[in-house]
Formats: sequence, C-alpha cells, structure tokens
Amino acid sequence: MNENQPKRKSKKLIFPIILGLVLVGALVFTAKEYIYYQSHEVTDNAQVDADISPVVARVGGYVKEIRFVDNQHVKAGDTLVVLDDRDYLIKLQQVEAALSSARQSVDVSQYQVSEAKTSIVTAQASVDAAKVRVWKATEDFNRYQNLYNDHAITKAQFDDARADKDAADAALVVAQTQVPTQSRRVSTNERQVGATASNLASRQADIDFAKLQLTYTVITAPADGIVSKRNIQLGQLVQPAQTLFAIVNDKNIYITANFKETQMEHLRIGEKVDLIADAYPDKTVQGSVESFAGATGAKFSLLPPDNATGNFVKVVQRVPVRIKLEADSAYTGLLRPGMSVQVIVHTK
Repeated sequence: MNENQPKRKSKKLIFPIILGLVLVGALVFTAKEYIYYQSHEVTDNAQVDADISPVVARVGGYVKEIRFVDNQHVKAGDTLVVLDDRDYLIKLQQVEAALSSARQSVDVSQYQVSEAKTSIVTAQASVDAAKVRVWKATEDFNRYQNLYNDHAITKAQFDDARADKDAADAALVVAQTQVPTQSRRVSTNERQVGATASNLASRQADIDFAKLQLTYTVITAPADGIVSKRNIQLGQLVQPAQTLFAIVNDKNIYITANFKETQMEHLRIGEKVDLIADAYPDKTVQGSVESFAGATGAKFSLLPPDNATGNFVKVVQRVPVRIKLEADSAYTGLLRPGMSVQVIVHTK
C-alpha cells in the first residue's frame, strides 16, 4: 500500500500541471495578440482594384478587322478594331462635293457683283450722254422757237424741235433711274455673296465632321493594359455606344480595403501596409495608405439606410480605404482586379 501512494500522487499532479501550462499558453497568446492589435489594424474585407476602361464604338458599322486576341497586353494607341468605312468615305465625298458647289456659287455671286458695278458705270455714262442730248435739244428748241417767232420756219419744223427736246428730257429721266437700280443690284449681290460665303463655313464643318466620323472607324486602345471581355466577332454589325471590350490598366493596381468605422481612429495616410492575397498566401506585398473615401460604402448603395424613419438598428459601417502598392514590389504583377486580400496596417 505504501508503494502505490507515490504513484497516485504523481497521477493527481499531471492534470493540474497540464491545465497550468494551457492557461499560461492562453495568457501568453492573449497578451501577444493584444499587443499586436494595439499597433495593427487588420481586415480581410478587401480586394484588388484597377482602372478598367470600357472601349465603346462611336460610330456604327460592320467589323472588318480584329487585331488582338483575348487577354493580350496592348499599349495606348494600338489599333485594335477596324470597321468597314465605305459608307463614311462616300459621305465625305458628298460633303466635299457640296463644298465645291458652294465655292462655285460664291464665285458666281462675286462675278455678279463685279458685273453690277460695271453696270453702274455704264448707267452713269448713259446719264451723262442723256444730259448732253438734253442740252443740245434745248439749244435747238430755243433757236427754232426764235425762228418760228420770226416766221422763218414752219410750225412742223418747230414741233420737231420740241419733240426732240421732250424725248431728250424723258431719256435723261430713264437714264437717271438706272443708276439707283444698279446700285441696289450691287447691294443685293453682295448680300448674296455673304450668304453663300457663310454656307462655306457650314460645308467645311460638314467635311470636318465626316472626317472625324471616318477616324472613328479605327478603334484604338485608350490606355496600356490587358484586353478582356471581348464582345465582338468579325462581320458583326456594331451600333454607336456599344461596348466592344474592356482594357484593364495593369500599371495602376491598388487595393480597396473596407475597414470598420471602429477601426478608423488610428488609420493615417502614409502608414505602411502588409498585403496578403488569398491566391498567394505565402507572399506579402508592401503598400501604404493613400486616401479615405468620402462616405461609407452604405451611402453609395442603391438603397442607402435612412435612420430618420424610426426603425433604427445600429450596424457597424465600413469605410473604403485606398491602399497604394509599392512600385518595386516583386509580386505586384501577380495581382488581378477582384482578388481577395488581407490588409494589415501598421498604425504605430
């Protein structure tokens, strides 16, 4: 009996020792986590984002050429799609012909102005000639009147002299009316030139617009990036404003982390950030806090919460925080928009 007592005592001590070790481990772990979270803010509500540029057709037409394949990396300005441009070439020829016709109309109107100005000179010369005839007819009439009074000529001769004088006076009146008539004609033709010339600007604008529409048949990359989500095929009829594909700008990748409002107290712009993507759990990407959103994510939702209705349930809101990646990070090129990321901010 005495030999079994030490064994029983040792067995009774094993459980308290194990329990004590567990408690000590738990205290150490708790203290470690407490100290860690005093200087870090962590969230897994984060994802990779990037600028995605949808490429939209500005004119309609049949797809003539597709010069890329899905997920190809392209540079800004590269020609990616060519539409059939024959309709737009014909339209350009039509407006160019209209401009040529308008220019010819201006030339004709300017010739008419010159002709009208010449007619004014002719009309003035006719007035001068009519005045000379009136003077001569008046002198002849006066002489014949004296001769008739002296009974040196017959009444018929005197009547002829009077008729010549009256005819000369009438011709002068007609000639004098032609001068203002021709002046009005010049003014009318000059206004016609102005109206036709203003039409030239409209025709030139039509040409510029047709040329612009023609350039839209060649669709280029708006930015460097990866072509994704192609929605067109060769020979397909596309419409204006139709989205053809998208370009993901792989040079401007950033992280959007949605922190709880209770975590925002110690977050500051410029603080260092560790990023661990779910796709690459063994790789850490470095970054820094770049900016904070102007409102919580709920405010941008389709139906934002309205606490003024009386049915108020307090829910912790989240604030989007933009994280900038370090440019020299070796793993930045592995990230793709939409990937889930764990964000760890060093607040102290």
